[in-house]
Amino acid sequence: MSKNISILVPIYNSSAFMHLLMKAIDDERLKNNWDLEVVLVDDGSRDKSFEKIEELQKQYNYIKGIKLSKNFGHQIAVKTALSHCNGNYIAIIDDDLQDPPSLLPMFFNKLDEGYDVAYGVRKKRKESLLKRLAYSSFYRILKGMSDIYIPIDSGDFCVMKKHVVENMLKLQEQNPFLRGIRAWVGFKQIGVEYERNARIDGQSGYTLKKLLKIAIDGIFSFSTAPIRLITVLGILGFGFAILYSIITIYAYFIQKIETKGFATLVILISFFSSLILICLGIIGEYIVRIYDEVRQRPYVVIEKTINV
Repeated sequence: MSKNISILVPIYNSSAFMHLLMKAIDDERLKNNWDLEVVLVDDGSRDKSFEKIEELQKQYNYIKGIKLSKNFGHQIAVKTALSHCNGNYIAIIDDDLQDPPSLLPMFFNKLDEGYDVAYGVRKKRKESLLKRLAYSSFYRILKGMSDIYIPIDSGDFCVMKKHVVENMLKLQEQNPFLRGIRAWVGFKQIGVEYERNARIDGQSGYTLKKLLKIAIDGIFSFSTAPIRLITVLGILGFGFAILYSIITIYAYFIQKIETKGFATLVILISFFSSLILICLGIIGEYIVRIYDEVRQRPYVVIEKTINV
């Protein structure tokens, strides 16, 4: 039986190996008799990625191409693709073949079994030790802080039924954290373990700055823990001040030890000033997100499309 499939791929500086991606996808299409569309979103690439999309569309007429006016970021590129797909079964994969298209039939089988979402859980990553440690730490911190359950070591690689995507798109957030939104909308979900391949070519478009932004978006979009931390810090600071006052009074009146005022004053001012700055920074993160939402700017600007 033919499946109506949409495969969504955010593209960034991928012109050198995009043909390999499409070859791998098309092999699965032929093998599994898919009624397929592939939505390729060029997220402001600096190479000739969109020209490559135009070239490949002549070979694979089921390709939809979207060129964004600038680099809006991975999450916005994926959200744009979600807004332009028509399949009943929808898959999100990366452009570098780290999430192999050959795994998609196994994921789609989970939807056939009655699940609404099947997401990939990376049991092994072929990346540097530092990056693996950073990812591992982030997922565990997010799980501990989040107000909802976001599975550990799960990324954007997933397959979903159409009604899940429709509900995800109702959340018109300017700074989307899609795996969090996917978890928030609910429905019947299952994790599928897989071993993530090494990147096929080139360097990842995820710079430290971009990874940090996604981490911050994830924490501040799905957790009230940072704002509650301010209360905890305030209580700890108050407790510290009381304790230090007791020690000072005891030393002066009981032990007859004169307390040097200047050093003590510098320490206390530095401590509480740092505490205030941390609290202001946390509050600022939430205020910036409110500001982004109330401006009601479009979350993306599309420069050009093919077959859309």
